[in-house]
Amino acid sequence: MKFMKAILAASGLMGASLLAAQPAAAQMLDPNVPEDAIEISKRMQCGISEDEPAVYHWSGNIYGRSPGVRDKLLFKGEGMNIRRCVEVTDPERGTGWRMISREVMLMLDPKTGEVVDTWENPYTGETVDVMQIHNDPVNGRPNFPRGADGAPYKISTLRESGPYVFMPFEVPLFYPNPLAGDYQKHVGNMYHAMEIFDFAALKEELYDSSKPTAYPMISWVRISPWAPWMNMGGRPGQMVFNAMGRKLPGGFEALPAVLKNEIRENYPIYESAPPKDDTRKNETTWTKFKLLTDKARAETDEAMQAGRN
Repeated sequence: MKFMKAILAASGLMGASLLAAQPAAAQMLDPNVPEDAIEISKRMQCGISEDEPAVYHWSGNIYGRSPGVRDKLLFKGEGMNIRRCVEVTDPERGTGWRMISREVMLMLDPKTGEVVDTWENPYTGETVDVMQIHNDPVNGRPNFPRGADGAPYKISTLRESGPYVFMPFEVPLFYPNPLAGDYQKHVGNMYHAMEIFDFAALKEELYDSSKPTAYPMISWVRISPWAPWMNMGGRPGQMVFNAMGRKLPGGFEALPAVLKNEIRENYPIYESAPPKDDTRKNETTWTKFKLLTDKARAETDEAMQAGRN
């Protein structure tokens, strides 16, 4: 009898061990339920938790487009965004999340793949210093299960196709240029651009909440004015960025060496996401250029003043 009890006990332990070894049952989210839709969008964008950020990587081409001139491949591009999503709660709108991030994008020589520090502008013949894109922060607005008007949250662009889920987003931008004066409403020169983000994920991964997060692919297109460091003045034309990438399961360490090395050498804070309570105003290429240019001018003025004394 004792022998049989021992066998049954061992069998029970073995059964429990086998049960524990089985993967968690799928817990499928429904995009038509506001709370589930919020979670789906979070899984698309975010990391495993507030303390384990997500890293998106993309690579592609950067073109110049000028009227009457064939489009020019100016650079190859390698970019990354490191982000955390923090929980936010509103007594009327429910519990949602807010993205906090920063990003780097490098301009690479199209032939050698090396980081370009100085560049001969093919449109002007002038050699200029390249300002790599490094924006901190790039934060998002809170997302809640209900809108400010009480309407339920819905991912309006979500489309299912077989085993895939697609989420395209177009972001038309039109606002006062931070490098211009206070009268743009009257004379023009507004910042006018468009960002296009197209996400694609496996439905079974994105909707299955028993998995910590999802690892979607992304396509990114940006149509924007000439970068300010190019010194293009009033020349007509624009830049066209086209890149593809994905959220990396391996995080920062999974980035290409050219990105990791450049970040660790020149932009070390971009190896981690901004703090959870970050409420700073977002940066763009234009605001960062203004910040660095104003700083350089102030340092030059101080040096000249010191030389006079």
